[in-house]
Amino acid sequence: MNPCIALEQVTVRAGDKTLVEGVTFSVQPGEFLALIGPNGAGKSTLLQAILGLRDIAEGQLLVDGCDARSLAGRQRAEILGWLPQKGHVDEAVPVIDLVESGRFRFDESRASARKAATTALESLGVDHLAERAMNTLSGGEAQRVNLAILQAQESRVLLLDEPANHLDPAQQIRTYSALGAEWQKGRAVVCVTHDINLLQHIAAIAPDKEIRIVGLNAGQVAFDSNLGDKKLATRLSDLFGVQVSALSHDGGLHFAVTGGGQ
Repeated sequence: MNPCIALEQVTVRAGDKTLVEGVTFSVQPGEFLALIGPNGAGKSTLLQAILGLRDIAEGQLLVDGCDARSLAGRQRAEILGWLPQKGHVDEAVPVIDLVESGRFRFDESRASARKAATTALESLGVDHLAERAMNTLSGGEAQRVNLAILQAQESRVLLLDEPANHLDPAQQIRTYSALGAEWQKGRAVVCVTHDINLLQHIAAIAPDKEIRIVGLNAGQVAFDSNLGDKKLATRLSDLFGVQVSALSHDGGLHFAVTGGGQ
């Protein structure tokens, strides 16, 4: 099976500063990969490079076998859906119209686009916001609408940068459960997260599938493992410079910081 995303010794620079250096990994169709690491580790930069929004200085980066920058707009939207860390709309655009815009790659009627947009809003529990202006929403409401846009787009690969940002605990769980449902449909997911425990809500939906964890530090891959790795607590401790302990809870492992760093 050919990877949907392939990075080989990818280096990204901004001026004289190296943001990502020599990163190699691939993502297979239907795979869930979580990118974790300290602030400034290069996680968001990697997502932007995959999207073709950042030039790579060295190495090779292919999306569906092609350079992402060579893809036409509709073609890229069919392969890649992106939820940035900070998505903001200043205009008074109705929510339902904005979610419908995620369907731009489809040749379909307005009624069909409206139905798909409504379904996406319902699945994330924000259909009551359909007629609200996007610029009147709270940060949490806007984040869930942005997820609905991504869902309506129906891309083969979802790229998410801290998708539970601004959300309360109940909505964080609902969001990650929704991601698990998308993964179960066969979509590949690359998700930047600072809370590895939220991944357990995805694991509960697909207990027979493996969630891959790639740790980044100072722009380089520190480890490539999975959520069930017995050494994951030690790897997390080394990655973040704090003491992380694995605690058994409800049939799975949860991770807690039990000691401070330097």
